[in-house]
Amino acid sequence: MKITSIIEKTVPLGSAIANSYINFSMMTGSIIAIVTDVVRDGKQIIGYGFNSIGRYACTSILRDRMIGKILNADPIDVYDEDMSNIDPFKVHKLLKKNEKPGGHGDRAHAVGAIDMAVWDVVAKIEKKPLYQVIGERFNNKLWSDKIYTYAAGGYYYETDSIERLKDELKKYIDQGFHDVKMKIGGADLKTDVKRIEAALSVVDGDGSRLMVDANGRYDMKAALECAIAIKDFGLKWYEEPLDPADFSSYAVIAEYYPGPIATGENLFSYEDARNLFRHGGLRPDRDYIQVDPPLSYGIIEFIKILNMMHYFGWANKNCIPHGGNLFCNHIVAGLKLGGNECYPGIFQPFGGFADGNIIEKSIVQLPNIPGIGYEAKSNLWKVLRQVV
Repeated sequence: MKITSIIEKTVPLGSAIANSYINFSMMTGSIIAIVTDVVRDGKQIIGYGFNSIGRYACTSILRDRMIGKILNADPIDVYDEDMSNIDPFKVHKLLKKNEKPGGHGDRAHAVGAIDMAVWDVVAKIEKKPLYQVIGERFNNKLWSDKIYTYAAGGYYYETDSIERLKDELKKYIDQGFHDVKMKIGGADLKTDVKRIEAALSVVDGDGSRLMVDANGRYDMKAALECAIAIKDFGLKWYEEPLDPADFSSYAVIAEYYPGPIATGENLFSYEDARNLFRHGGLRPDRDYIQVDPPLSYGIIEFIKILNMMHYFGWANKNCIPHGGNLFCNHIVAGLKLGGNECYPGIFQPFGGFADGNIIEKSIVQLPNIPGIGYEAKSNLWKVLRQVV
């Protein structure tokens, strides 16, 4: 086989919403297409990837640094031994070559986008859904085609109200989601508490069905004030109350807040995640890790993080990646993790599941389609096909 071209396209991902930190109206994303000379069932195999959801396009890093590393490499550094498929480990090593340690950020997103496309190619050539390939390679040949998911929403809008929030969350419940997540930290604490109480009314007062996400907005004082205000709601989790790299402050919050804490979506490397486990004071019996593979160099790096998680006493069920993307669905199913986020109403066409997927009490079955299965999500497939 041979990769004949790799194409990057920047696309708009704008939505008229905001969390506690940023407005998403100008958001963009990078789509990657890896074109090969392999034909299966009369179709040329092309792998597609993107740099998760809710992060800006990393166009220059992809075009100026990463894509050329693959196209200009010796074939022995790209393909497996019999030259029949791409070797993801070799590509991962290749993309990290001549890169300084630290300073992960958008570089990790660029590598993650390519990694997503690589695995799409690998699974398509093997004629298997990616979750099966992952289970065979990394999970003792065990995998599932069903995963737990929750609906992420509850953002702030320019024209907003308690009733609008309730209507949005109710819509997710009606779609089959048992659990929902909303944003906090973008309003004063008194207002956010009222919003939380309204959201609780939608889930029949059951706090274990509601997550709140501050997107790192608070300093220590504000995070503690919020923790005190919400501790009796019995929420499923209190997400990213502090800057994600403020590990010692997370340890303080974990000491004072009895409920589950979730974080990790903005940690983009093995080294960053290791510092969280070493110094964040999080509790393996209740807290959640949300590292998003396409934001953190892809599957190879994520497997290293997961193995380290086990070393520190954490179970797979406490890993629920951020991102709401189809790639992470396969990783969750292949490794049998705790679940995956979903954006059923925003960040379209990248959010949500394949057409016709039925969600029942937050459980969804993934389609048995070779690769990641973008072809089964018509609005997303329409966008991806424009790249090549």
